[in-house]
Amino acid sequence: MSSGSTCSVHGCRNNSQKLKEFAETFCLVHAKLRHQCPCPARYFMHTMPRKEEREAAWLAALNLKRRPKRVYVCSFHFVDKRPTVLHPDPELFLGNDLPPPPKRRIVVRGVREKKSRPADSCMNVHQDGENGRKVNGCSVDFAMTISDAAGILSSEDPPAPQRCSAHTQWEDPSQLDHDYTKSVGVKDVHDQTTQCDEIGYFMLQNDSDALLYTGVSLETFNILVSTLEGHASNPFTLSVRDQVLLTLMKLRTNRGMADLSKQFHISESMARKIIPYWIDKLDEVLRPLIPWLPKETIEENLPEEFIEDFPDLTCILDCNEILLQKPRNLDSLNTMKYQVAYAPCGLIMFISAAYGGQCSDTFITKNSGILNYLMPGDEVMAVRGFPIEDVLLKHDVDLAKPFYTKKCGQPTETWLMCTRQMASVRVHAERAIRRLKVYRILSQVVPRTVAAKIDKVLRICAALVNLREDRIRDSL
Repeated sequence: MSSGSTCSVHGCRNNSQKLKEFAETFCLVHAKLRHQCPCPARYFMHTMPRKEEREAAWLAALNLKRRPKRVYVCSFHFVDKRPTVLHPDPELFLGNDLPPPPKRRIVVRGVREKKSRPADSCMNVHQDGENGRKVNGCSVDFAMTISDAAGILSSEDPPAPQRCSAHTQWEDPSQLDHDYTKSVGVKDVHDQTTQCDEIGYFMLQNDSDALLYTGVSLETFNILVSTLEGHASNPFTLSVRDQVLLTLMKLRTNRGMADLSKQFHISESMARKIIPYWIDKLDEVLRPLIPWLPKETIEENLPEEFIEDFPDLTCILDCNEILLQKPRNLDSLNTMKYQVAYAPCGLIMFISAAYGGQCSDTFITKNSGILNYLMPGDEVMAVRGFPIEDVLLKHDVDLAKPFYTKKCGQPTETWLMCTRQMASVRVHAERAIRRLKVYRILSQVVPRTVAAKIDKVLRICAALVNLREDRIRDSL
């Protein structure tokens, strides 16, 4: 029987305190706390009506012998999620079929009774004679020599006979001569498995499956697995292909560890060890795939939309934010920022480390290392227009950014022309930016198990984006 603000249904643990804690969590859809967003609560608590007829029906449905002081029932137990005219009483998941809680076993400590010996045997013991002693009716002569005593002590005791109960006997001695009765070890079974038994071969049948789970094509994934097989030195029983697929699925879909471990038929603790291990290896192998292209290569691969208005464009800068889960308070989140430089063709040429959410875009530009790649005379485009013009002017780098009338007053012809030119190529720039956010580990909340390696995760996702062929086409 439950009372207070807890649901009175047997086995249900919903209460108003959980609703308050849920209201203080962060809503990812509306980017605000749940008590401020329009999302409905998980459930509602309904009190028992005061009418005698309805009160008796509620008590009968809840199987309560004694009426508690206050009766609350959550909305999960009503057909219409609340008491209505057609269904005024709780009817769903009432817990009547649940077994009663196990009772505590009472341990009775009894007194151990001592076995009494026969009277005649007690009388035969400790009967001393003049030259000997009788033990259990047998005469024992203690006038033994030292040599006889030494011989008795040095003789080995015969081995005790091996006794085995019929209920605990694991092997039949009569069948040990046959080979087919021998048990096969776990290692033998693992050695006999073929590659077709791996989960990756069943999940990745074509390019659409590979793009869904890994973000790259099937051929690219197979080449990546063959490259990483030389770096596999871990003791995990899972194959290298499945380990790499598990890691890429975490970055691509950001599914929970329990969900991934269940799909790969491993324990959750093993999944938590496999993913950080391969994040280190993937960062080591894929880091050269983020190159800073020479000026000649950028000009040769410049799309047609950029040739007319931005012929000297070197890169497109963008700053993004990611949410990190705190290690102690799981309900609150930390904010991190990182900077990305895209080539006009869509290739990621630079990605910075993660900085705190309070760091400004100017501070990140100065300390990320992007200024070491920019040469005098280069042109940089900032689609979202963060204030880094003063920093770039010191290095003789031009900045093309959008125009905002609210901050700069009445626009001039030059500003309007520049804004129209940027609007014509903004679609291509946004497409390049969106390709990195396809990896949901960067667009959703980063779990605390991966938050410690967020810099490596950023580089891995950027390198996987560069492995795709269809970056930015010449025309829409």
